[in-house]
Amino acid sequence: MELTRKIVDGEYGSVPIAVAGVSGYAGAELARLLLHHPRLKFSRPVFYGRAGEMQSTSLTDLHPQLATHDGPIDPVHPFDWDDLVERGTNILFLALPHEQSRKWAPEALARGIRVVDLSGAWRLQQDDLRAVYKLEDVDPVLARELQAEAIFGAPELHRNKIATARLVANPGCYSTSIILALAPLLQAGIVDIDHGIICDAKSGVSGAGKAATAKTHFMYAADNLSAYNVFGHRHTGELLEQLHLDASQIQFTPHLLPIPRGILSTIYLRLKEVTTPDAVAVLLRDFYKDSPLVRIHATPALPQIQHVVRTNFCDLGFELAKDGKRLVLVSCLDNLLKGAAGQAVQNMNLMCGWPEAEGLL
Repeated sequence: MELTRKIVDGEYGSVPIAVAGVSGYAGAELARLLLHHPRLKFSRPVFYGRAGEMQSTSLTDLHPQLATHDGPIDPVHPFDWDDLVERGTNILFLALPHEQSRKWAPEALARGIRVVDLSGAWRLQQDDLRAVYKLEDVDPVLARELQAEAIFGAPELHRNKIATARLVANPGCYSTSIILALAPLLQAGIVDIDHGIICDAKSGVSGAGKAATAKTHFMYAADNLSAYNVFGHRHTGELLEQLHLDASQIQFTPHLLPIPRGILSTIYLRLKEVTTPDAVAVLLRDFYKDSPLVRIHATPALPQIQHVVRTNFCDLGFELAKDGKRLVLVSCLDNLLKGAAGQAVQNMNLMCGWPEAEGLL
């Protein structure tokens, strides 16, 4: 009884956590991280299916890689709001399609449950940018109020707001890699944005989700490299809003790599004034000195996908041309971890008042 009281009171840091939509790639990584999180060892997270999934199953049936020799079998329940409330759920992760998250987040908040949404449903404040998701709101007035309240879940940029937020919109994978690379330089005001910024980003196939398409099945993706959505990728809006740019100042082109996971973004820009590699390095290191999940490479060493895959780090590196003005940034991360589930857990840590990188190193 005393142990139970201490857990409820938070002495052990345990908080009732639930995940809706655990069947996808990001859902599997989210489940793995939560099941091994040191703060949740006294209260295992509860897993739910998506809307319309009425039959119970088990987590290891969906994701056999999560099985342990003698550990408990975690059920995946049909989704039920009453069950969530009865369990005293404090934070609900929504690993759902955009349309479903747009409907379910207001329901959760109305029941006093905080939300970390892994979809794009709440990331964008501007109506014209959010239109790419073709979302329809049951209650447009309420949706506008919650949209204004939603915090973009990039801890390195918004950790103080995330800590007290009710609704956190987890960033996209591509946008995370590019925003983290560019934010320090743009905030310092040293980038010649009128000259234009080019972002050439390449992602593994898992970035497209678990459902196979004509362009993600093996026969198309293997031994291939292809560009897509050149002027219309849905993560572009995040770059514009978070970096305070307009569409004429940045070009983002995504590519599909024939690998399972990982993102490498190469970013080309020009600086306003001549500078030195040491000055760029100091700027990056100072900006991220309190960010345990961002690693800065010493120039001319550059990040590689193989060094970040299956980790929660974003690695940043750069090379500066001899003229001191042309700069190439390289940013690498695992699209399913720092680009999705790992960043979601990082946000949860902040919302619970725990160390930001706990359970992620």
